Amino acid sequence: MEDLLKGLNVYLIGMMGTGKTTVGKLLAKELGYRFFDTDELIEAVAGKTIPEIFAEEGEENFRDLESKVLNEVSAYIKSAIATGGGIIQRQINWSYLRQGLIIWLDTDLKIIQERLETDGSRPLASKLESLWSVRRPLYTQADLHVKVENQQTPEEVVNQIIELIPSVINS
Repeated sequence: MEDLLKGLNVYLIGMMGTGKTTVGKLLAKELGYRFFDTDELIEAVAGKTIPEIFAEEGEENFRDLESKVLNEVSAYIKSAIATGGGIIQRQINWSYLRQGLIIWLDTDLKIIQERLETDGSRPLASKLESLWSVRRPLYTQADLHVKVENQQTPEEVVNQIIELIPSVINS
């Protein structure tokens, strides 16, 4: 896999609650990569939680910060990067994502809703259906589409990704 990827970053995109962070950490370990979560980096840079950023500064300022963080992290190589669900809504972010392999973790909306029912840390969770209709066409632009079923373990998802990578990388 190392010869195939040649240090290319791997970006995980998808709706909130699809397992990007969990899968990303395991994928990074499997590939011998470092792991970054753009939401965690945003919170570290801002010194506040994402809900606080949304409440105090608004979504637009959050998205500006998100683009800056993605720009910075895309400069690295050999990284697995879990992104926020809305990162694909800004065209500039695609220029950063396209520098690597973009993997869409696609989970049924009903499963996402169940996972997020008790999660108070997602400022946009209440708008899930409308976000899904806006974002889904953008997610389809990923290099690799990985359908994640509810009964799959994160390890099984990683194995699925590893099996599929050769189908989209030209060696």
